[in-house]
Parts: sequence; structure tokens; C-alpha cells
Amino acid sequence: MPASNGARRHHSSALPLAWLAVSVVAYASLYPFTGWRWPADLSAWDLFVLPLPPWRYKFDIWANYLGYIPIAALVHAAGVRGGRRSAPCWLFAVTVISLLSFVMELTQQFLPLRFPSRLDWALNTAGAVAGATLSALALRLGWVDRWQQARDRWFIRRSGGALALLLAWPLGLLFPTPMPLGLGPSWARLQDGLMDLLVDVRGAEDLLAWLEASPPPVGQPSALPEALGIALGLLGPCLLAFVVTRPGWRRMAMALGAAVLGLTTTTLSAALNFGPVHALAWLTPVVAPACALGLLLAALLVRAPGSLAAVLGVATLSASLMLVAQAPSDPYFALSLQGWEQGRFIHFHGLAQWLGWLWPVAALLWLAAHLGSRDATGGA
Repeated sequence: MPASNGARRHHSSALPLAWLAVSVVAYASLYPFTGWRWPADLSAWDLFVLPLPPWRYKFDIWANYLGYIPIAALVHAAGVRGGRRSAPCWLFAVTVISLLSFVMELTQQFLPLRFPSRLDWALNTAGAVAGATLSALALRLGWVDRWQQARDRWFIRRSGGALALLLAWPLGLLFPTPMPLGLGPSWARLQDGLMDLLVDVRGAEDLLAWLEASPPPVGQPSALPEALGIALGLLGPCLLAFVVTRPGWRRMAMALGAAVLGLTTTTLSAALNFGPVHALAWLTPVVAPACALGLLLAALLVRAPGSLAAVLGVATLSASLMLVAQAPSDPYFALSLQGWEQGRFIHFHGLAQWLGWLWPVAALLWLAAHLGSRDATGGA
């Protein structure tokens, strides 16, 4: 799709978000990546004839349709924001997303725990058509131009990566965290994962013995480390936002928005696990003062230079990762994990877990790259 002569290229967050969305689809479609085998009684040609499902749950139908709408919208928007015409971008988005869905359904036939379906492919394609059409309609109505004008007032150039990370942050909070707003792996989860990886590795006996002799902390977390972890868990994304947000009241609005979004997402996660009655089960006496501390620290930095916000962001995220890793596993955390791993979220818990684990690392890498760019040294 060549760029049109009159189209203008923008550094858009739609492109990294589109790649993130495609990665999410691939991961969720093929999880748990175990038990690969050639499907019995199927020839190579029969693989391309997807079966119809023996059941049709309303949740699955709506999830397969609605889930592909934002993906196609992002792909279309990324093409248009890159300077290409809308009509070819629409055709490209629908074709590529439909092909992606077909490949995922085709590959699921090699996984015994997944159920490929011709209906899912049709619903995914319909969602792609709807998403690309909505994106084209937003372009026609001028909403994209209004968004660009607002973005130019709020954010610096080359802010797409940071904005994509900020949009992904609440998704990581959907998976149960060792402490509220504390993204990153706990030592117990890291230990289990490392031991599973090393159990059959020759020469790793000493490392396995050390891991077994290093039990994770248990019991209720003490108030001070928990409060500090919650405050830093909120301050980290605020500082990431400050790096790309113009100084002043806009940064404070971003910090307040992060607090509301983080607490709302944590409440949603608890409600999905235990029901609406227990949506605030995670709210301990430490949470409110800790969030207030995080917002206070953010308020003191609303006029800090972007380079200083990036340096403090690296330090904040590093400290938050260490606190989360050392956090003891309390009964609420254990029950939350059980709800995700054995309940209705079994097909999504691996993806949500990895997103929650890797988000701080991705944010650290982005901040480090920003510090070495001309944007952090006075460039536009």
C-alpha cells in the first residue's frame, strides 16, 4: 500500500498497539502451547476444512466477534496514520486479520486442549470488518484529526510506544498481583517457573538445590513494604506518562487518571474472580494512604524535565520489581490465582500473567531507550 501524495505520516501509537493486539491474539489462541500432535484421521488437505463446533455458547460467540473489532481498527488506523489511503488500508486490515484468524484456528488442530471452529473464523472475520469500518468512519468524520490535535497539545513527538505501554498497564493488573498495583513476578511464581524449566536440565542440580532451599516468604505482608510497593506501583506508570506528557496540569490529569484506572481494574479483577459482592476484597487499610503517597510524589514532579522523569521512572520501576518479588503470598492472593487458573479465566490467565510480569521490564527498556534518544537531550 503506497503512501498517498497528500497523506501525512504521524508517529502513531496505533502501530505498536496493533502489534500488541496481534501478539495477544496469537498467544490466547495457542495457549497453553503443550501437547502438540498431528490430529488423528486427518490428511493435510482435511486440516484446511475447519469443523463446526458441537456447541455454541453465547459468551464465546460474542468474545470471538467483539475481540477482533479493536484489532482490525488498530491495523486500519496504523496504515492511515502512516500516510496511506483509507480504502486500501480497510481491505488490508480485513484480509490480514481474517487470515490471522484462519491460521490460528488451523494451528489449534494440533493442540488437544483447543477446539478449532469454522464459526470462530467467521465471527473473527465479521469483527474485523466491523473494526476496520468503524476506523474508516472515524477518519471520515474527522475524529482522527481531532485526536491528533489533542495529542499534539498533550504529548511530545515519538510518544507512541509510551502510550501503548500505558494502555497495556491496566490489562496487566487484571491478573492477580502480589500487592495492589504491584506488577511483576513474585518470588514464589519465579521459583516455580525456574524449577519447572531446570528439572530435566543436566548440570543444573546445584541451582535446583539452591532454589529449593530458598523458600518464598509467607504470611501477611508488613504495612510499610506493602504501602511503599503500592505507592511505587502507581508512581511508575505516572512517571512513564510524564516523560511524554507536556509539563503542568496535563501531567496531573494523567496521574489522577492512572490512579482511577488502576484501582478500577483491580476492583474489576476481584469482581470477576469472587463476584460483585467481594469486588473490594483487595482493599486493605494500607491502600488508600499508599495511593495518596504515590499521587503526592507524582504531583511534586509535574514540572520535572522529561529526562529527570525517565531517570526516576527507571529507579521507581526497579524498586517496585524488587518489592513485588519479595512480597509474601497471602491467602487472598492464593485464592485469586486459583480463580484464574482453574476457573473461567483458564484460557487467558497465561497471557494476563505474562503481561503483568513483563510490563515493568518493557517500561524500563522504553525509558532506557528514551534516555539515549535525542528527545531526552533536547530534541523534538
